[in-house]
Amino acid sequence: MLAKGTLYVCATPIGNLGDITLRVLDTLREVNLIAAEDTRHSRKLLQHYQITTHMTSYHEHNEKKKSLELLEKLKSGQTIALISDAGLPGISDPGYELIRVCYAENIPVDVLPGPNAALTALVLSGMPTEHFAFHGFLPATSGSRKKNLEQLANLPQTQIFYEAPHRLVATLQGISECFGERDVAVVRELTKLHQQVHKGTALELKEAFGLTAPRGECCIIIAPYVPVKPIGGPEEWCQEVKEGINRGLSKKDAMKEVAKRYGVRKPEVYQALLDEED
Repeated sequence: MLAKGTLYVCATPIGNLGDITLRVLDTLREVNLIAAEDTRHSRKLLQHYQITTHMTSYHEHNEKKKSLELLEKLKSGQTIALISDAGLPGISDPGYELIRVCYAENIPVDVLPGPNAALTALVLSGMPTEHFAFHGFLPATSGSRKKNLEQLANLPQTQIFYEAPHRLVATLQGISECFGERDVAVVRELTKLHQQVHKGTALELKEAFGLTAPRGECCIIIAPYVPVKPIGGPEEWCQEVKEGINRGLSKKDAMKEVAKRYGVRKPEVYQALLDEED
């Protein structure tokens, strides 16, 4: 029995139509309205399970306006199911705005869990799962993408990205430049007949996909950053700071570079410079 005036956020299959819960199916049959990211895409799912509930479109281009329209329906007591093309709405898909306005207006929200590409790919990749960071899609432009990757390069968690097939090679090139020789997995066609896990360094995978273009959206899983501490101490730090300055770096940037290379804190490098001056 559904509660009146409630928004039900429903996870839908990411590939295999069999990956849907009985609870989601019952809810899609019983609600007054289904708000779908792409009604044409979702109609295939509903037809497969002989669900005839009326649908309305709710996507990134009408999200703000449509959220207010759906909110009024909820206030009148209607029940609404929110679905995306695949996976859980709100995770790199429309949904956040509607959920936000519902809470602002004290409208009940329930989430019906199910398939999720990021977590499925993470476990399938064989990468560490104790700590991980999900970033969704990187920026499409090369400059913004590189800036993002540079900021994320030294995170000590496994990292998860989504990527479109036509940008995969460029993104792997950027990961190679910013992350270095790190274990990477590209997971494709999740839960489908031709599901694949490609593993190697970012450069190796970039070269492989450069020869054979991928199909379908991909998940990229990157191993955590583990600092490698070269043999050395304060004397080497000071020498390398001077070499960095000679290359044109500011003293601050040279210290930062050395601290990163040796896996120490920048204040330790600064103190070594002070001690050398005494």
